Amino acid sequence: MKTFLITGCIGASLGLQAIAQQTTNFVVIFLDDMGYGDLTVTGATGYRTPNIDRLCNEGMRFTNFYAAQAVSSASRAGLLTGCYPNRIGFAGALDHTAKVGISQSEETIAETLKKKNYACGAFGKWHLGHHPQFLPTNNGFDTYYGLPYSNDMWPFHPQNGSYYPDLPLFDGVNIVNPKVTPEDQTQLTTQYTERAVSFIEKNRDKPFFVYLAHSMPHVPLYVSDKFKGKSEQGLYGDVMMEIDWSVGEILKTLEKLDLDKNTLVVFTSDNGPWINYGNHAGSTGGLREAKGTAFEGGQRVPCIMRWPGKIPAGIICNQLASTIDLLPTFAHISGAPLPSLRIDGVNIISLMTEGGAVTSPRKYFLYYYRQNDLDAIRNSRFKLVFPHSGRTYEGFLPGNDGTPGKVNERQPFGLALYDLIRDPGERYDVKELYPEVVEELTRIADEARNDLGDNLTGKEGTGRRPIGRLAE
Repeated sequence: MKTFLITGCIGASLGLQAIAQQTTNFVVIFLDDMGYGDLTVTGATGYRTPNIDRLCNEGMRFTNFYAAQAVSSASRAGLLTGCYPNRIGFAGALDHTAKVGISQSEETIAETLKKKNYACGAFGKWHLGHHPQFLPTNNGFDTYYGLPYSNDMWPFHPQNGSYYPDLPLFDGVNIVNPKVTPEDQTQLTTQYTERAVSFIEKNRDKPFFVYLAHSMPHVPLYVSDKFKGKSEQGLYGDVMMEIDWSVGEILKTLEKLDLDKNTLVVFTSDNGPWINYGNHAGSTGGLREAKGTAFEGGQRVPCIMRWPGKIPAGIICNQLASTIDLLPTFAHISGAPLPSLRIDGVNIISLMTEGGAVTSPRKYFLYYYRQNDLDAIRNSRFKLVFPHSGRTYEGFLPGNDGTPGKVNERQPFGLALYDLIRDPGERYDVKELYPEVVEELTRIADEARNDLGDNLTGKEGTGRRPIGRLAE
């Protein structure tokens, strides 16, 4: 059996057919609210992330990689199903009051890989429904350990503490800690990592899929004594150092078991940083706005893929790709059939094997937000932002030490075209220079609206499917 670590583009020396015929292990490390600039390879200062740097040195870093949506539940739904979240009924972030979750008719990456007898383990934040039918072990995973939703959805929330009940910790479908405390939170990164390592060791002789979805660096920030006070950037830097340690533990385990050369590892984030939290927030790396917006700081995220001997070492891929592309790519590599229902992801194995030498299979990306608003669309170069009302952090002083600053949730944005090659900060509207691009992207957006709908233009969409409901 061979295991492959996904962190970049796969080497051109091995043909696509040969890759597809191999049994490959998959590890996805999914962070919460990590910004584009939060790694040393993307400009972070005051701390270092040497294990993540190693992934870059031995694999591929994607610079135009997008989360499915700029908010947690929707983003995770997209990654695990290969669909735009609004296709399968997801929007926003579910909390303890939700009576909905991932539908039993949808197929997760785990369920796809189960067709090829993979062992599948999920560790960390789930956020696709907290009732038993929605939990990981009822959606393709053999084991689960983690939180059902965000780690700030608890009585210690700085603004809405009275709204939230105690935060539970799950093992499978059972609550093993009904009242997570601040002290418990300091151990989450370590516990998730240890569980993932144990799962790999247990399943070393069969193909496996590990979904390690850290609760950090989403606020509230907590870190174990191993890294407390270790960075020059305060608590946020400490947390990032511990996450880097976690990555190192996964890599060491794969090496120890002689699985590193046949494991594909993907490291990425669910959306951009929550920057109104100031020194408890990450960095957008200079991109515009942040979490909860359709601007680049909200949805463009770091992504590293590593597959030794398959992905060329130290490569940067500037082509367009997204988390929704992981499911069809994993299906291709494993030889598993695709889901029977329509998905939106595309197989990016050619990028992984050839890097920037080929055109991306993904021609466009749609930026949906709120209930079903198509805020923007991009191709390989240009991004067209449609008139909409949305969040802005600009003009407000951020908070500090765990207390957020203000934002405006109803800022009006007009029609604008940005050349992301020359203006990744989205500051200079060039629609008057490129009317033909505006026309082309508007036409593609109209086709998407007919399929997925768009509240901004009153389109229902014919291709949307309902979210799962209790006792479905």
